[in-house]
Amino acid sequence: MKKLLIKNMVCDRCVTVVRERLEELEISFANIELGKVTFDQSITPDQNAAIQKVLELEGFELLTGADAQAIEQVKQLILAHIYGRQVKPEGINFSDYLAKSIGTNYSNLSKLFSSTEGITIEKFIIHQKVERAKELLTYDQQSLSQIAFDLGYSSAAHLSRQFKSVTGLTPSTFKQMGGRGRKPLDRITK
Repeated sequence: MKKLLIKNMVCDRCVTVVRERLEELEISFANIELGKVTFDQSITPDQNAAIQKVLELEGFELLTGADAQAIEQVKQLILAHIYGRQVKPEGINFSDYLAKSIGTNYSNLSKLFSSTEGITIEKFIIHQKVERAKELLTYDQQSLSQIAFDLGYSSAAHLSRQFKSVTGLTPSTFKQMGGRGRKPLDRITK
C-alpha cells in the first residue's frame, strides 16, 4: 500500500479539497486523512507529478524526506488532539505520546522540530491551544473555565496567562474585539 504525506492539511476542508483534486485526476485512493493519502496500489511517476502539481496550486506540499514526514506527523498529532479528532491516552505526557506514535526518540524529534520549524514543540502546542481558545471564545458558547478544561489546562488562569503571553490580549479583551485576530492553522508558528 502506497502513501503520500502532505504538508499544510489542517482541517476537514483540506481533506475535501485533496479528495476532489484526486477525483479530478481520476486517481483512485483508499483513504484520505489529515496529512496523508493512502492508495490501494502504486502510483506512477506521472501520477505523482500530477498530484504534486495540483496540490501545490491549493497550498499543499508533498513531503518526501523522513525528517519532513516526522515533523508533519508531529503537527498532525498535535492538531488532532487539540481539535478532538484523536485524544492522547490519559496519564501520558505529550512528549511520550509523540515519541511512541512516531516511533522515535523524543529528544531527537524535538531537536529536529526546533531546527526545522524555528519553534519548540512545546511552544507549537501552546500556540495551537491559544488559537483553538480564540475560536471557542468567538463562538461564545462556553465559559473560559470550560475552554481551559477542554484544552487540558489546570485552570482558566493558566490559559489566560498563556493567551496573554501569545496574543498580548486577555481572553476577555479578545472576546470584546469580536474575535478579530485569528490565524489560519497552517500559519501558526511564532
